[in-house]
Order: sequence, then structure tokens, then C-alpha cells
Amino acid sequence: MNHLDFASLKLFITGPTFIRDQVKQAALLPEFGHRDTENAKRFGPIMANLKALAGLPVDTDYQVVIYNGSGSTAMESSIRSLAADNDLVLNVSVGAFGDLYHKMAVVNGKQARQLSFEPGRAVDLDLLEKTMRQANPQVVTITHNETSTGVTNDIAAACRLIRAHNALPLVDGVSIFGGAPSLISESRPAMYCTSTQKSLGLPAGFGIAFVGPDAVAKAEKVKFRGHSSDILAQLGRSAKTQTLTTPNCTLANQMRVQLDHIVHGEGVQNRFDRHLKMRDMVHAWVETLDGFELFAQAGRRSPTLTAVRCPGGMSVQDLKALKEAMRAQGYLFDPGYGKLNDALAAQGKAVLFRIGHMGDITPDMLEEYLDILKHALQAR
Repeated sequence: MNHLDFASLKLFITGPTFIRDQVKQAALLPEFGHRDTENAKRFGPIMANLKALAGLPVDTDYQVVIYNGSGSTAMESSIRSLAADNDLVLNVSVGAFGDLYHKMAVVNGKQARQLSFEPGRAVDLDLLEKTMRQANPQVVTITHNETSTGVTNDIAAACRLIRAHNALPLVDGVSIFGGAPSLISESRPAMYCTSTQKSLGLPAGFGIAFVGPDAVAKAEKVKFRGHSSDILAQLGRSAKTQTLTTPNCTLANQMRVQLDHIVHGEGVQNRFDRHLKMRDMVHAWVETLDGFELFAQAGRRSPTLTAVRCPGGMSVQDLKALKEAMRAQGYLFDPGYGKLNDALAAQGKAVLFRIGHMGDITPDMLEEYLDILKHALQAR
């Protein structure tokens, strides 16, 4: 084959996301040895800038781990390393990725119980408090930003509540980190997990974790932590600004360039402000559409993605057709989280589509996309 017939699409899905040309060019930087001094030139700044982006002080007691894999890799590591066989894990879920944390606990043989909230709703802290008193879990998982519904939880309040009951909070921050404050200093999770391919504006390939001191103490008491999922083994290499297993050197070069841009170029607060501006743009746009509504609970709507409830007569197949219509315009449209839409349709409820406004998407790019999408919706 002389060429690859790949379409060049502008991604407005919820990950992977748009990648800047400078980041694409960084993929051409030299390979390096992951146990050589060249490694520290990449991962030293990467780890320092991740802490800066997380709002952590230089002398923080949180340590950064970079996993080969994804956000799910980091999340599963938190389960393998921090839940002992006799612990009860409470998985708090507001959607599909809260459900995934529960699945990870179950398939790894942990004693697990799930506390679920209706899609589109954030965690009810009073109900969480009641469940904590009744169940007395030792480990609690919770989602900071639910990608399937566009709901953001009050993660600081939830973690304080969990710690008040002497349990370890484990946080999934995959689709919000890099687009809004992670609140790690305020919430003090035992472990906060995220990844590269969403609000950081990078290709997929690394999971990232911020590991607190009580997680280290707990892991020392947990047997059978695995190999790459063992946070103690990971932290041993992290202390040397290394990864436990051979990293994706191309992605490391890109990450070095991108994080420097975020922290020292655009600026962290400017980045967070841009995400809020784009969220507000999408909200205002939805108000101009007859029959369409914002899905997530008011006051708990994500700064990085928005779920939109369709009019009652619109189907999953209509959304798939719209995806192809937008593809013809040069855009990759997100027709909603498949399992959630199937469940909503089966219940006779309105289905959703999503708009990713995260990473390096700009307000100008978003405005153009929304205008074209509005015309496509009106022409259906």
C-alpha cells in the first residue's frame, strides 16, 4: 500500500482529543534509554510540571507515578495495592466509569459494594454519609468527573467525609485533570488517578497517579499487589524520575513539551479559565436549540465535557447518522456513551450526545464546531 487513506478529523469527542501541531512534532524528538541520564531530562520536568498542574507545593508529600497504559491502569493499581483481602471497598458511582471502578474491585477478588446514583446526578453527600455509617468500608472509590454524563462531584467534600470515617479515598480524575483544579491538596485522596489523552491534550499511553503518604503505609500491609500494579515498586522508580517498566519514549517527549507549554506557556489558571469559558459557550448554545437540554445536574456540570439531552423523538440511530453527517464536514461528533444511551432508550427516555471541550481546543474552534453542529441538527 502506497498511502493510508485516513480522514483528517477535528475531534470533539471526550477522548482522545485534539493534539496541537507542536505536540505532534515532538514525536520526532530522539528516542532515549529509560535507565540512561537522558531519561531524567524528560521525566524530571514531567513530574515537576504535573505537580504544578495539580496545584501541589514543591515540598508536597504526594509522589507522582507514571504507568504504561491508561487511566484505568492507574485505577486498577489503586485497587490492587490499597485494598486488602479483608477490606470492604465501597465504589461510589454516578455513571459508567464509577461502575468501572466497581468492576475492577470485583474482578480482582476484593469485597466490594456499590453505591449508585441516577445518571446525571452528582453524589448525594447525605446518602454517602449514611452508607459510610452502615457499611464501614476501609476503601472508597469515587469519580471526580464522570465522562459518560458530564457530572462533576464535589470531590473535596466527599473525600473529607470519607476520611472522617477512617477510610481511604481513591479518586478517578481521568477526564478533568489538566482542565480544572484537581483539588488534591484540599481533598487529600490516598491516590488520585488520571491519564494523558483527555484534558492534557496528549495521545493515550500513560496513566498518572498522585500517591499520598497513607497510601504508601497501607500498601505495605497489602499482599499480592502484582508487578506493574504495585505502587511501592512504582514509587521506587519514580523517586529516580523513572518508570517501572519501559516507557513509550515518543509519548514522553510529547509530554515533556506539552506540560512545559501548559505550565510555563499558557499558564495553569489561564488554561482552567479557558475551559470554563468553553463550558459556558456550550451551555448558552444548548439554550438556542428547541427541545434540547443540559443533562447534568445544575451546579455540578463539567468544565471539560457536556452531555446534551435530545428531544423525545430523536433515537440512537439518529445520533449515529448525525455522526456520519458531521464526519463529512470534517468533525468527529460524539453520539453519547453507548451503554447509557441503550439503557435510556430501553426505558423510553431521551438519549444524549456529548461535546468534548477539553485539552487544547480553543473557543474559536468550539464556536465553529457548534455552528456547524447546529445546522446539522436543524437539517436532520
